[in-house]
Formats: sequence, C-alpha cells, structure tokens
Amino acid sequence: MRFFKVFLAALLAFVVFAGICVIILLVMLGKALAPNEITISPNSVLVLETGQSYKEQTVSNPLGSFLQDEEGETPGLFQAVRLIENAAHDDNIKGIYLKVNGNPSGFATTEELRNALLRFRRSGKFVYAYGEVIGQGAYYLVSAADKVYLNPKGGLDFTGFSSQMPFVKGALEKLEIKPEIFYCGKFKSATEPLRETQMTEANRIQTSQFLGELYGHFLAGIGKARNIDTAALHGYANENMIQEPNDALKYKLVDGLKYDDEITAELKNKTATKADDAINFVSLGKYNVAADLPISTAEGKIALIYAEGDIIDGESERGTNIASADYISEIRKVREDKNVKAIVFRVNSGGGSALASEVIWRELSLAKKVKPVVVSMGDYAASGGYYISCMADSIFAEPNTLTGSIGVFGVMFNMQDFFKNKLGVTFDGVKTAQYADLGSVGRPLTDAEKRFIQNGVDSTYASFKSRVVAGRKLDAAVVDSIAQGRVWSGLEAKELGLVDRIGGVKEALACAAHLAKLSDYRLREYPESKKNKIGRFLRGLGAETRTDMVKKELGPNYELYQELKEVQQLHGRIQARMLPFKYSSF
Repeated sequence: MRFFKVFLAALLAFVVFAGICVIILLVMLGKALAPNEITISPNSVLVLETGQSYKEQTVSNPLGSFLQDEEGETPGLFQAVRLIENAAHDDNIKGIYLKVNGNPSGFATTEELRNALLRFRRSGKFVYAYGEVIGQGAYYLVSAADKVYLNPKGGLDFTGFSSQMPFVKGALEKLEIKPEIFYCGKFKSATEPLRETQMTEANRIQTSQFLGELYGHFLAGIGKARNIDTAALHGYANENMIQEPNDALKYKLVDGLKYDDEITAELKNKTATKADDAINFVSLGKYNVAADLPISTAEGKIALIYAEGDIIDGESERGTNIASADYISEIRKVREDKNVKAIVFRVNSGGGSALASEVIWRELSLAKKVKPVVVSMGDYAASGGYYISCMADSIFAEPNTLTGSIGVFGVMFNMQDFFKNKLGVTFDGVKTAQYADLGSVGRPLTDAEKRFIQNGVDSTYASFKSRVVAGRKLDAAVVDSIAQGRVWSGLEAKELGLVDRIGGVKEALACAAHLAKLSDYRLREYPESKKNKIGRFLRGLGAETRTDMVKKELGPNYELYQELKEVQQLHGRIQARMLPFKYSSF
C-alpha cells in the first residue's frame, strides 16, 4: 500500500512539474513568436549587399522569430524592388549604400534591381557604392549609383563576357557509357556535351549572337550611367586597360579610391551624423519587417504566381522546382477564385520535363479563357520555360532575359559495356513482350526502338511549335525558322514576336490591371506556403548545408559535378530544357 502512495505522489509531482514546464515553454514561445516591433530611426541609410542572392519569391524562415532574428525572411526580387521604391518616399531613409561583395544574380535579376535603384535616385536621395574588389556583374549593378568607390589596393574586373561549356563525351567513352541521343532543332545544344567534344558551328553562332546582345546592353547601360562612349568602354575591355585601381579612376569607371573608414566618414557627412555617432544602417531584411508598404483595400485581386527552377513532373516537397501537380493546383485555385481578375505568371526557368510543361500550359490556357494572363520573364524563360509562357495575352521580358530555345530532346544511356568491363556485372532476364524492357541501361537500343523514341521527340517538338503558333499568332513557317532550339535575348525575342514588351514584374502587373480594367487592386502571391513550414525549412536547410559542403570540397569543379549529376536525370524522359548558361564570365 505504501508503494502505491509513494508512486502516486511521485506521479502527481511529475505531472505538476511537466505542466509547469509546458506553461513556461508556452510563455517563452509566445514571447519569441510575438512580432518584434522594429522601427526605422530618422536619418537612416538602407544597405544593399550585392552578394545577396534573390529568389523570385520571398523566402521565409519559420524559426526566425524563435531565434529572435529581426529579419526573419529574405525578400524576393519583386519585394526588394518594392522596398527600394518605398524607401524613396520614406522620410527616415536618407539614401542607399551598396556594399559590393560579388553578384550571384543573373542578368535579368540584376537589371530589375538596377532599374529600381535608378528610379530611387529620381527622389533626389543619394546612392553610394563601395567595394574592395568589383566584378563585372556587381559593377553593372552599382553603376546605377551616383558615386562608385573602389579600395585603393583593390581591383575592378572589366574584361568582357565569355561562355565556356564542358564536354563529357570523352569521359563517357573512357567509362564505356554510350549515350543514345534524340533531338529536334539544329541549335538545340543541351545534348552537345554528351555527343561532341567542342561546340557545333550552329551553337557557336547562336551563343556569339546572344552573348553579343547581352554585352552590348551591358556596355550601353554603363555608358549612359557613367557618361562614357560605349566604343571607348569596349576598348577598355578589349585592350585590358583596367588593370589597377588607378586605371579605373583614370577612365572614369569609379569616382574615387577610398578605404572603408573614408566611405564611412563621407556617409556621416551626407547624413549629418556626428563624428562620434554610428550611422543608422538598415539592412534590406530589417527594412522588410519595418517598412509600411501600401496595401490596397480594393475588392479585385491580381494573382502573382512565381515559377522558378526546373520543370518537373508531379509534386515537389522542397518547393524549389516547378512541379506540375503543384502548379496545376495553384493555377486552378486562382482560376476559380472570382475575386482574382487577372494573373501575372512570373517565369524564371530553363525548362525541364516536356510533359510537365504541357500540363502546366494546359492549365494556364484554361485560366486565360476566363481572365487575362500576363507572363513576366526573369533570367531565363527558355525551352520548357517558354513552353509554359507562350499562351499568355502579353509577355514581358528584360532586354537580357534568355528565352526561346524552342526544341526538345531525349537521352538513353547504354551502360552494358560499363557494367561488364568496368564492374564485372552482366544482365539477363525474361520478358512477356518484345519491347517490355525498352529503356533498360543494360543493353543498346534496337533500330526499331530508336525510331519509336525519335518519333516521340518529333511529336513533342511539333506540339511545342503548335503551342507557339497559336499563342503568339505567328505563321507556322515563321515559328519553325525561329525555333530549332535557338536561344534569343529578350531584345531579339521582341523583334521576332516571341515577346511583346520589355519590362519587369512592375510593368507586367500594370498590363494585367489594364487588361482586367482595374484602376486599383490587391496583390496576392503564389504558390502559397505549404503546411509544415518548419519541417520543410529544416529539410531545405539540410540540403543547403550538404550543397555547401560539396561546393567547398570541389571548388571550381562544382559546376562540372552539377553537369554530370544532371545528366543522370535525363535518361528516358523527353526534355524541353535549355543548356544552363552558367559557365560564363559576367
């Protein structure tokens, strides 16, 4: 009896203790999760780090509040643009300071940020930029500043653009792996690394063309901002005339050579900050929390749907791809919402699965029947990325968007000799029909099987072109001539009729409002966050950590590793995919 009394007393004490702990934990979580009130002090300077990577959609950190992280989330590209525009009218923000530490953003992303900075300057507020080493991508961005400063012992890269592709055909031959390749379009270069040892003439022509377009736009933008003739700028790069910091100053690419403390002193002078006081620097993330962005109360809504990453079949738990099932659900939800009067579909993708592209195209086409659909193109909207764009009422691209690449391909890998001669593995089996094992890596394809696959690729290519003909209202012969897998810059695409207008998300939204006859509207962004945010965040964090570890180990070979990894995923699926333009100097 005494035992039960002691046991019950101990159990009661444990329950009480556990209850107290739960209450304390809930109180702590309540305080942690309660939004911290952040205010922007007068005389503040908004800080933008050029090394910040901007996704299309704002990236949330569900643990930010618990960890007392003031910023909590990383603003997406359009959110960053809105914050910069808001700062132009914020009396507490005196100017913008650009801290140069690289620029991981693509061409079109950089263009949108740069245009936002140029609009900010019209307010009369200052934009200063400073870096110890300034690469070309970062320099194009910060050339929008009214003052650009370089460290006296630093450097500025101004050597022009280049594009280099790795070819793995020789490596596959050494491994006795035989890719069997099927494609449509003489410019469709995505399979070249598997079947060639150098660029084909067609690929060399197209790459030279769009790289020249991108470079010309780069020089024109800098020339206008710095009041330097573009021919002179081209000469600087061609003759490698910017070798020392003094060269950058001499040729007016920068406004001065200064150290960090000298920049700080100048910023204090610009903001009337006392010498002994610290400048009120405000990061973009902190400003994102504190800024009071205008919110419309209009009944009508415009849906802004972000589509970024590879186009894949089915669902994606991580949310870093354009998964067909997920996007069908999102687009359908928006289509059926009567309060949504128009859709802006923001595409930043080099493509992927041709079938996934088709089913997303279908859902957008259904939406277009009941409300306007406007596409805004980011760094890429090529191949499958163009497939899901071509049905829109209007298409916007930046001058340096890479688009087009209307073509498809399929790859099968015959690994019979690799397994037999390298690993000592052989294959044997039975089947109930002649082609039941079609696609097996353990044997080569027969001639009949090759015809089947090529027919599938031809059929997919014909469907792709027919979507472009109908969506862009172009003659079939014209589409065939500008298709062939060829990549075009945004400016070229506009001239060809693949794009309607030059502009970013802001301009696309204005167009959508006009088509929907909305004088005012509320903006709703999609995809909406999925359930279990913390679980998804932790999985994403783990994936990023693994990626960082691999990058650190492989160093400059990481891009080649990625290329080989992507090759593995191509087997057996018809692809509408553009070769990533990532081996480039910008």
